[in-house]
Amino acid sequence: MVGRLYGMSKKDARARADELLERLGLADVSEKLVKDYSGGMRRRADLAATLVAAPPVLFLDEPTTGLDPQSRNELWEVLREQVAEGVTLLLTTQYLEEADRLADEIVVLDHGRVAAAGSPAELKQRVGGDRIEVSLAEIGDADTAAAALAGFAENEVTTDPEEGLVTAPVRTGTRLVEVVRALDSAGIDVTDVHRRDATLDDVFLSITSNEKAEVHS
Repeated sequence: MVGRLYGMSKKDARARADELLERLGLADVSEKLVKDYSGGMRRRADLAATLVAAPPVLFLDEPTTGLDPQSRNELWEVLREQVAEGVTLLLTTQYLEEADRLADEIVVLDHGRVAAAGSPAELKQRVGGDRIEVSLAEIGDADTAAAALAGFAENEVTTDPEEGLVTAPVRTGTRLVEVVRALDSAGIDVTDVHRRDATLDDVFLSITSNEKAEVHS
């Protein structure tokens, strides 16, 4: 149907549909009604419809929302194939990991305004390097743990009380054992303490927290 709407002949439209169903792993269920498809299968069917006319530019609005990890990875692979074939892809997503893995250039929006733009590496470089992430045994200790980590932090320490996580962008040369000792001295019981690289989540949190601080000042 989509092929015919694009002006393709019935024969060409059928051939293109069969090609895309095979390519996106839907050939075995091509006789089923779409309403009986799983969420991941529906997203692949949507993508197949957008690819019928082989567009040079593809706009996708949060294509992986609600998908399980396997379905999301499968869709990512299809999108990478399109880009490798020369398609320009403009993708909106709330999953910053997805942007990090797929995008050459990223524009971060905050309340409808451009807050930052650049490659994933450039954006992460803006907020510094290592983070120390602490998993709390008691989520009520978040503020106390943040205070204990403040002495090691280059910028604002962030907390996620729901997940019981406290994250600090630490100064170069900070040793993990020093952090553990500070938490222990503050009487904080933790289940895990580890060092990791900055992520795009850190970029977004840093940008939005800085803007809120400017508004309050």
